[in-house]
Amino acid sequence: MKPTLLVLAAGMGSRYGGLKQIDPVGVRGETILEYSVYDAVKAGFGKVVFIIRKSIEQVFREKIGATFDKVIPLEYVFQEFDTPITGLHEIPAREKPWGTGHAVLVAAPVIREPFAVINADDFYGSEAFQAMAHFLVHYCKPTQHAMIGYELCRTLSDFGAVSRGVCTSNKDLELVRIVETHCIQRSAHGLLGERGGETIRLEEKTPVSMNFWGFHPAIFEPLRTGFMQFVDENRQHPKAEYYIPLVADALVQKGTASFRIIPSQAQWFGVTYQEDRPFVVESLKELSRKGVYPATGLWSK
Repeated sequence: MKPTLLVLAAGMGSRYGGLKQIDPVGVRGETILEYSVYDAVKAGFGKVVFIIRKSIEQVFREKIGATFDKVIPLEYVFQEFDTPITGLHEIPAREKPWGTGHAVLVAAPVIREPFAVINADDFYGSEAFQAMAHFLVHYCKPTQHAMIGYELCRTLSDFGAVSRGVCTSNKDLELVRIVETHCIQRSAHGLLGERGGETIRLEEKTPVSMNFWGFHPAIFEPLRTGFMQFVDENRQHPKAEYYIPLVADALVQKGTASFRIIPSQAQWFGVTYQEDRPFVVESLKELSRKGVYPATGLWSK
């Protein structure tokens, strides 16, 4: 059975100032998401599921969905503030979406096979899709999941601070801890970030999560029970978010699941800030010049 690609595309783009998911940045006006789907198709994925909001459905289907509907089977799932979850009878009012863990959870009704999760606005590289597809086909089990681990120094923006899931692994490249770390940026004192209200120093090559995960569908049950607990604990915190790294770390600490870190030395890039866009455009041009992607456009025949 071919794995599925689950794309998180419901983000608001508040720091970017618009819908990053549909911003044309490629050599023929492609979006970053088109490069990810192109790489996924080449790697052997069999279906793409988009997590979006109802408010962007029409423009997303016109600008994105129409590009792929003859390339690979597509499905759409909607993440809203009040998307119902089995067993949760009351969802408190929110100021922000519930986060990436909730986004994955709402896709449970349409996924029955091993699947990868990515952000719509991040460029991960073709090798990462090949490696993840290989894991999902050959090694994924109900208690064995994976993530692509990028070197922290290759995931920064020159135009502002970023948040990353900072990882610790053992000698077998299995995840030991993952901690969401905020306000990461270069300074005169090296790479610094904030965690628990304290400033910490970070190593350049520390592996971090860029939300490229590989899951067995068995993950949906601990996601669901974890979300119910999260909602109960955060009823008075309308900005708290249920992140995938929170779930992964909890499972590792309990010893109920393991996560293989698949290392990548690729240069990640994305459009966190509007100022990031020229670098992304030039980087994609360079990859086309090197022959990684067709210079005539991704979907040209």
